[in-house]
Amino acid sequence: MLAAAGLTPDEEAVYRYLVSVESASAADVAARTGLGPERAETVLLGLERQGLLGRSGRDPVTFAASPPDVSLLPRLQRHAHALDQARAATGELLEAYRATRRRHDPGQLIELVTGADSLRRYLEQLQGGARHEMMWFCRAHYVAMPSSDNDAEFAALERGVRYRVVYERAYFEDPGSVDSLVAGVRSGEQARSVPALPLRMAIADREVAVCPLVPGGPGGSPEEPTAAVVRSGSLLDALIALFERYWDDAVPLRVSPSGALTGTEGVPRAGEERLSPTDRQLLSLLVAGVADKAIASQLQLSRRTVQRRVQHMMEVTGAATRMQLAWQAARRGLV
Repeated sequence: MLAAAGLTPDEEAVYRYLVSVESASAADVAARTGLGPERAETVLLGLERQGLLGRSGRDPVTFAASPPDVSLLPRLQRHAHALDQARAATGELLEAYRATRRRHDPGQLIELVTGADSLRRYLEQLQGGARHEMMWFCRAHYVAMPSSDNDAEFAALERGVRYRVVYERAYFEDPGSVDSLVAGVRSGEQARSVPALPLRMAIADREVAVCPLVPGGPGGSPEEPTAAVVRSGSLLDALIALFERYWDDAVPLRVSPSGALTGTEGVPRAGEERLSPTDRQLLSLLVAGVADKAIASQLQLSRRTVQRRVQHMMEVTGAATRMQLAWQAARRGLV
């Protein structure tokens, strides 16, 4: 157990014995540890040179253990520091090795992960190893893991990892999707919505991206899903730029104290006082692209009530269509 402190099994056995007694002679140590007189004396002298014990008396000479906090803890700290340095050096060597392989073998630029179970485990490991930020494109019909099962996100958020997630409109049609999003936002996730996304994607620390290639999964083709893992180069840079482009254009989503999903509310202007808090929540969901059915479920209203409230807001803002209503809401700072 003390190998991490640099002790051999024989040295550990002798030191443990000396810790349990006030002092002991070489003969006592040999008898109690079963090492034999010569081996016991060799081990004792080695421990003495390392500062783990001292001697007293002349005939016979006895040995006493030094306090473990004085003799062992500094050794463990030095070993831990050396281990950290070795780990860092190994990481640098690994990156240099991968870079060399990528220069000579283009196939090393992309790794493939096949199968829903394998992809799910990879995504969990990716989040578990994230240090700074996770960026996601969430489309409808999950491939390997529904958002409600992504416990790794909450663990990462607790560690201080930033989560930025862009959801496409159709995502909110999936059962439980809104509740899952609300739970994520309440835990610190930054969420936005767009009408549609070009692909599914997860990017960790701007160092590695995962993009499913073959849909698979419950909502995709009957084939097993296959995902590409991109680690560096222009392709990774392009995927990061694609995320940032969609993020900038997306509608921010928030969660009210009551647990309702809303957009970012601005300062009311003339005529807007006629919009109730429920209407504002409904408007935010509408602009985010959530369908009437999902809005009704989130706000605990009937679909007919949702449609009637939308018509009322169109009258208040002077919009002739829902598209104009969304434009007026964004222009006036309602969402």
